[in-house]
Amino acid sequence: MQGRAVTEFVMEHVPDEVGRFLDEQGVSRADVRHVVPHQANAHLIRRLADELRLPRAALHSTVERYGNTGAASLPVTLDAAARDGRFEPGDLVLLVAFGGGMSIGLSLVRW
Repeated sequence: MQGRAVTEFVMEHVPDEVGRFLDEQGVSRADVRHVVPHQANAHLIRRLADELRLPRAALHSTVERYGNTGAASLPVTLDAAARDGRFEPGDLVLLVAFGGGMSIGLSLVRW
């Protein structure tokens, strides 16, 4: 595991990929209400959230409670936010996955 290399990859590529993805979907950054990122570590999540420039999006995190749960981090965090009643019908939720050989996965869910 090369944490610094992963951080550099994420900060260099994920914000631009999110912008392209939202453009391809015809969604403005202001329309995204929630971001559920991979729970790599709290510092990286905060830095990434700042760089994504999603002005109305709530950032959801469980890394403080569970640590990095690997591939389960998105469903664990999505479930925690849903159980806490954070989502309203019609909200756009951006799921941001990264890692595993320097890959990026993005999904947009209308709640």
